[in-house]
Amino acid sequence: METFPLSTYPSPKGWIAAWLLFSSAVSSLLQGFHASPHDSNYLIGLGSYDITGPAADVNLMGYANVEQVAAGIHFRLRARAFIVAEPQGKRLVFVNLDACMASQIVTLKVLERLKARYGDLYTENNVAISGIHTHAGPGGYLQYVVYIVTSLGFVRQSFDVIVDGIEKSIVQAHENLRPGSVFVNKGELLDAGINRSPSAYLHNPAEERNKYKYNVDKDMTLLKFVDDEWGPVGSFNWFATHGTSMSRTNSLISGDNKGAAARFMEDWFNNNAKEGSSSDNVDMAEVPRRVSTIIPDLHGNHHELLELAASFQSPSGRPATKVLSASRRVRNAIMRAEKREFVAAFCQSNCGDVSPNVHGAFCIDSGLPCDFNHSTCGGKNELCYGRGPSSDEFESTRIIGERQFKKALDLFNQASEKLVGGIDYRHAYVDFSQLEVTIPENGGGSKVVKTCPAAMGFAFAAGTTDGPGAFDFKQGDDQGNPFWKLVRNLLKTPNQEQVDCQNPKPILLDTGEMKQPYDWAPSILPVQILRIGQLIILSVPGEFTTMAGRRLRDAVKTVLTSGGNGQFNDDVHVVIAGLSNTYSQYITTFEEYEVQRYEGASTLYGPHTLSAYIQELTKLASSLVKGQLVEPGPQPPDLLNRQISLLTPVVMDATPAGVKFGDVKTDVPKNATFKRGEMVTVVFWSACPRNDLMTEGTFSLVELLKGKDTWVPAFDDDDFCLRFKWSRPSKLSTRSMATIEWRIPTHAIPGVYRIRHFGAAKGIMGAIRHFTGSSSAFVVS
Repeated sequence: METFPLSTYPSPKGWIAAWLLFSSAVSSLLQGFHASPHDSNYLIGLGSYDITGPAADVNLMGYANVEQVAAGIHFRLRARAFIVAEPQGKRLVFVNLDACMASQIVTLKVLERLKARYGDLYTENNVAISGIHTHAGPGGYLQYVVYIVTSLGFVRQSFDVIVDGIEKSIVQAHENLRPGSVFVNKGELLDAGINRSPSAYLHNPAEERNKYKYNVDKDMTLLKFVDDEWGPVGSFNWFATHGTSMSRTNSLISGDNKGAAARFMEDWFNNNAKEGSSSDNVDMAEVPRRVSTIIPDLHGNHHELLELAASFQSPSGRPATKVLSASRRVRNAIMRAEKREFVAAFCQSNCGDVSPNVHGAFCIDSGLPCDFNHSTCGGKNELCYGRGPSSDEFESTRIIGERQFKKALDLFNQASEKLVGGIDYRHAYVDFSQLEVTIPENGGGSKVVKTCPAAMGFAFAAGTTDGPGAFDFKQGDDQGNPFWKLVRNLLKTPNQEQVDCQNPKPILLDTGEMKQPYDWAPSILPVQILRIGQLIILSVPGEFTTMAGRRLRDAVKTVLTSGGNGQFNDDVHVVIAGLSNTYSQYITTFEEYEVQRYEGASTLYGPHTLSAYIQELTKLASSLVKGQLVEPGPQPPDLLNRQISLLTPVVMDATPAGVKFGDVKTDVPKNATFKRGEMVTVVFWSACPRNDLMTEGTFSLVELLKGKDTWVPAFDDDDFCLRFKWSRPSKLSTRSMATIEWRIPTHAIPGVYRIRHFGAAKGIMGAIRHFTGSSSAFVVS
């Protein structure tokens, strides 16, 4: 039995609250958990921490495009965690990452750290780590070869910042544990995703498709966390759409549409929610923003502003302390005001065939729709791209993010169904490379089939309409071609048993049987169920397609509601948390697998992969209902000490003669005035961002002049409107520049502003020196 450590209560007031909560919990148990809407029944805690990786030289994870290398920051990435605990019983942790996916080696190392810190309080059984699937986060943090080839192997810096951030977010949530309640709400969001493989979806049985209104899931399920004393402190929601609003040519680190939605919602709360009051009456048209509006416009006229701005000319770059960039972060004002940080997470679900490019796929040469079955244009997949909702990827990211934010805000404001009942969980490791699976036969009865060692098909190399591949690959290829089979055989020729097992997939990469220099793909995968009252979270290590996710949810719900002991009714909420705990690519239905579009070609363990997941997760659901334990299964490998990295380290940074790090290279025009909506651009002499990730800090900052001589932080690396772009004049140059672009928001306060840059330079002897620079002041009217 797990116990809640009372030492986490910070004050005598907390001890009293604990005693009252314990008494209330006993009373609730005696009454069969029929609590009133205002009685808290859990301990809740939330946390958030920066996981932004190296903003230079490292391949971005998702599109497998070797030329897509990080060169700046669109906005920072975060790990967001919640803990829900019974006062004297079980607890669970869910972590949402602004990352492409969870990683097995990351999960293993986080669990090791939690064990060292908390003993057996947080283990593989009750900790889930899920990725939002942004395709604009640094790669190199997974342990299997096939997922780190384009990042030139393992990137320790990417790995370390994610492990550290997850741990710190959980520590925050643990230390914030206080009495509170969790509410759930669900609603339709119609315009944030379309099916990018509709021909495969249509291969599912008509009678099954007829049960659903849409060919993608439109439901968003949201949790609202309410602290007994502080009121609302956060929300997590699950909705299926890919993190591919940012394209395969983007070079800026970004959380894509879900990361943007999280920032919009957190800023909405921090700017609009009043302490002790409900957010129900907030205008839905309120524009999400990050800048504080507490600074009044004290300046009399435009001429006075210009004179004031002219007195602040660009100074030379100067040394700085490492903590300066963190101390100037805009969001630190929340901490200084002793407010509870609001945490909003937009989690991923069964997004396998769901694209945020909602206008559909078109040929970039002709403007005509792509071939329906193969997503080609004149036989070439490279010309077929998804569009919309804007022709600009940053705007598309904003729009899809804002649509998710507005739906989440609506659900948050209207959430009234309280989660009541126990906390529970089940977890098992399963070897998916040789699993026996019992499936029904058409004429009745059942038969036993097997999964296969991992393999990727030819259509995998074709990519998707969100990011097409190259050469002559195409989606829907169930034959392959002789030339690429010869190339494949140089790496590993699949044996006949594997060919038969994976049929009708033509094998391009036999990753499950490739072991040099170490494993190319996982075979042992985690499956997990978390329960909070009438909410069930299915943590799965991959991307389920729409129909595959529906089948899994329905199968688990059937087991829960037919268990016979009345724990669950038909109103149980079952959500899929995709890309959790490790990554094993896609899971399609048997029928979609036969079509061999990208998702089917990327379903690693053969045509019965979905049936295997349903079998194993329904086993966990059954054990949950019956109160039985499950076998832990075989432990996955820890390959950290075998990792290879070919990424060249930073040797040194330099500037031209007579120039200091942080000096302005291109300043704002003299006596400049900008209108809201216009772009301000400043270029600084800089150094490689890999020297210091500025974790919980910022590379770029917009400051607003308050009075005559006080500069107040207004926008930083976390803001959608501010972009930090880094570049070298040539690939091997020791010199570099930081270009900071600020698109002035419509809600920016008129006044005098300046732009600052923070960085760290590496000397010839390896010493790191931090620096800062500032532009001349300018006026925003």
